[in-house]
Amino acid sequence: MSTVSVRYIVDDIDAAIAFYTRRFGFEVEFHPGPGFAALSRGPLRLLLNTPGGGGGAGQTDPDGRVPHPGGWNRVQFQVDDLDAEVARLREAGARFRNEVVEGRGGAQILVEDPAGNPVELFEPRR
Repeated sequence: MSTVSVRYIVDDIDAAIAFYTRRFGFEVEFHPGPGFAALSRGPLRLLLNTPGGGGGAGQTDPDGRVPHPGGWNRVQFQVDDLDAEVARLREAGARFRNEVVEGRGGAQILVEDPAGNPVELFEPRR
């Protein structure tokens, strides 16, 4: 696979585009209307949909469940200097779910996009 896509449900496409392009260097591939955008960063494509939008990803399920932002599934960005990235994002006004935690493989923290979707920043143990 040359490209991997991740889909996030967001409340505000324009706010999400600004967050991912300014904070993480994504580029806008396609933004046909208010309910959808496709962004890319290297081989990763990030698909953004609003709930109830015209595309299939934002549609209500047959059992009545409505797609919504948030949850715990996330995209992970590996970084070389986690403390520096956290400082950069805090200075830019980003919201974090937690503080840096140490695990077996390294350190991580969760930053939220404008809709509350988590993005994990991970620095592997050296």
